[in-house]
Amino acid sequence: MTSEQLEALLAPQAFVQGTSLELQTQGWISPRENGMLVHTVNRQMLLLLGVEKKLLPATVINQVTKIRAAEIEEQQGFQPGRKQMRELKEQVADELLPRAFSIYRSTWVWIDPVNGWLVVDAASAAKADEVIKLLLKSVDKLPLESLHVQQSPVTAMTDWLAADEAPGGFTGDQGTELRATGESKATVRYVRHTLEADDVRRHIAAGKQCTRLAMTWADRVSFVLTESLTIKRVAPLDVLKEGADSTTKNDDERFDSDIALMTGELSRMLADLVQALGGEVPAKMAA
Repeated sequence: MTSEQLEALLAPQAFVQGTSLELQTQGWISPRENGMLVHTVNRQMLLLLGVEKKLLPATVINQVTKIRAAEIEEQQGFQPGRKQMRELKEQVADELLPRAFSIYRSTWVWIDPVNGWLVVDAASAAKADEVIKLLLKSVDKLPLESLHVQQSPVTAMTDWLAADEAPGGFTGDQGTELRATGESKATVRYVRHTLEADDVRRHIAAGKQCTRLAMTWADRVSFVLTESLTIKRVAPLDVLKEGADSTTKNDDERFDSDIALMTGELSRMLADLVQALGGEVPAKMAA
């Protein structure tokens, strides 16, 4: 699919400012504020999901509902029933919604059609699912599959720590989490702390497994791998920043240069990480 074809499919789900009576609205917005919903650099596609949400705390609704209920009780001589309270609460929420504050947030999406990756830059699975649902709504029969690997991240990370040796191309950083598999769920965390091999092995021998590990790939990108195969805290290192093109003249050129550099590096990093975890399992076999 070309970027033009994807643009046309996203257009019906473009972000539209919500009305005063809508609690939340979402849609695709332009990554570069130029009206285009798909920004392409070297065949790499960037999308941006925009979300507007009204802030209407439950405590405020409950307080106003309580005052209204007291007024009704005084008028009719008895307390409102359960159904009447439910209707009153809904009425109060509808009245307060137009005066609620709005907050905006956005989520970046990177599509790599060359290597077959779709990456969502979200801090939680719920926000990632938000993106996926709208993308599936926008693109009918989108060939999207979850990534499955031969070896679970927990098993692989525990083995790497036990052997005190990271897979080829990677190095371990100063950060990990080890958690017991029993009912106690006893957890040990190392944060910006050198991992002593003997200490780590003692925890592993006691039944703990690695659920989070800070790593560096090729001395160029640092990240944290989790038990769910989520990659967090991705950051370019100085050697990568120094290699960036500093001859660009404006913001658009710098943006495209940064995107070209990072998508190229991350595509290779993801491929190496999948290989370190035993390779990809075809979707049919994983199911």
